[in-house]
Amino acid sequence: MKSDLVEQAAVIVPDPQILINMVSKRVQQLNTGRAPLIDTVPSMGAADIALTEIIEGKVKLAEQPNG
Repeated sequence: MKSDLVEQAAVIVPDPQILINMVSKRVQQLNTGRAPLIDTVPSMGAADIALTEIIEGKVKLAEQPNG
């Protein structure tokens, strides 16, 4: 996982716990066969793909309604 991607994603999702959960869930999806939402290169790991998807706005945090 590249630290520059983590820093960029942290600007979009400032809560570290939420960012970790988002990346973890997306990595799990990628590892079970879901297609990446971005163009990738062979050197990119699943975490790098997930972080890049967050940075590019392809994966967003869903707001839960109160109540």
